[in-house]
Amino acid sequence: MIPYGSLVVYVTPKGKRYIKRLEEGQDWHSNDGTLPAAQVAALDFGAETRTTLDVPIRVQEATLFDRLQGVKRQTQIIYAKDIAYICLRLGAGPSRTIIEAGCGSGGLTVGFSWFCGPTGKVVSHDAREEFVRLARRNLDWAGVGGNVELHHRDVAEGFAVSGADALFLDVRTPWEYLDQAVRAVRPGACMGFLLPTVDQVSKLLLGLERGPFAELEVCEILIRRWKPVADRLRPEDRMTAHTGFLVFCRQQERSEDFESRRPLGTRERKQEAARLARLGLAAPGAPDTADGANGVEADKAGTDGDEA
Repeated sequence: MIPYGSLVVYVTPKGKRYIKRLEEGQDWHSNDGTLPAAQVAALDFGAETRTTLDVPIRVQEATLFDRLQGVKRQTQIIYAKDIAYICLRLGAGPSRTIIEAGCGSGGLTVGFSWFCGPTGKVVSHDAREEFVRLARRNLDWAGVGGNVELHHRDVAEGFAVSGADALFLDVRTPWEYLDQAVRAVRPGACMGFLLPTVDQVSKLLLGLERGPFAELEVCEILIRRWKPVADRLRPEDRMTAHTGFLVFCRQQERSEDFESRRPLGTRERKQEAARLARLGLAAPGAPDTADGANGVEADKAGTDGDEA
């Protein structure tokens, strides 16, 4: 028996999938005919039934993946392939508090809510009120969201909660909100970011290397499906490729003593020297860059004077 109120996936012989909430007295209508609600409620998930036009329809339970596919969107939502990795990297789960900024249509918010469950908490923010309303409607439709707080708020003013276990920013200029992010999470918390262009990623990395952050990761997630034919197994002609850059880090106290003890090859030593130069610091054992520059200028001045 399928309880009323369940999200049901109807699959046609042509491979089309329709998601609809099963409500008493509300029949499902399609070009393939009608399925009375009472007829569906008498089935079990995984059953097959027939419409009034005698077309066979498969009845399936809506998974999280199905719910994410059915989210109504006014913005580009984060893909399911990315949502799964984000939830794992940030440790979304029972009794955890996750902060999100830039909820948009609420796709990732649905994922966070699902993984955190009734004992977890999701605190989401968006600067646009219409997106906050849309996210709430999508949460309600997906059958989750009881553990979600939605705030119409610009995070430049700070986040609505502090001491969170993790934080995710899906905003245009996340490097501008790193100070607010640090104040909103507990020590050692994981943070994640989604950005569409390499220029934005570079600016974020520059901001992260100036703050109390460590264990940086930049990645993209690609999915290539294969045709499930046993005697002709081969990749599909199309794939879900790059949809955005994911950046992760941890809030972490840092010291030059710790950094100096890491084993570095030639390339890593050059990268570390460049990082210190950007921060206006000298590498251990290196001459004072500022004094060296002044000395060169003094020598040039002395040379010019002799020539004069």
